[in-house]
Amino acid sequence: MSDTQPVRFEQHLPDLIKNFMEIARVLDSHDLDRTVKHLVVTRASQINGCVNCLKMHLREAREHGETQDRLDRLVVWDHVSDFSEREKAALAWTEALTVLDRKTDYGPLRARLRQHFSDAQIAALTATIGLINFANRLQVSNH
Repeated sequence: MSDTQPVRFEQHLPDLIKNFMEIARVLDSHDLDRTVKHLVVTRASQINGCVNCLKMHLREAREHGETQDRLDRLVVWDHVSDFSEREKAALAWTEALTVLDRKTDYGPLRARLRQHFSDAQIAALTATIGLINFANRLQVSNH
């Protein structure tokens, strides 16, 4: 093996991958709208440049009824009328938690979320965003 080869996480940390999958399963059992989930994991994967994750999430979103038109415009979600205010609040939260900026004021973003989501849903949304960012970073490290 050369020094430039990717690290095989599944080989060296099999319990990490197993527990990751369990966390994903637990999050799926919470009251987070499937459409919102597809949008946020796809948007985070776009931002993070995770080709494998993006391909998978786009396929899954289409399988669950998301339109190609909306997926095509997801990258400019805040400039188009294709997305509901609820979805836009979730996407704004996704971007804030994916592109970390010390100057971000999270309070107004949480207030916007609370107009559309319960605290339990915000917790599930936040954990979903954290989990996809974790997965994206593992995958990107193998590029």
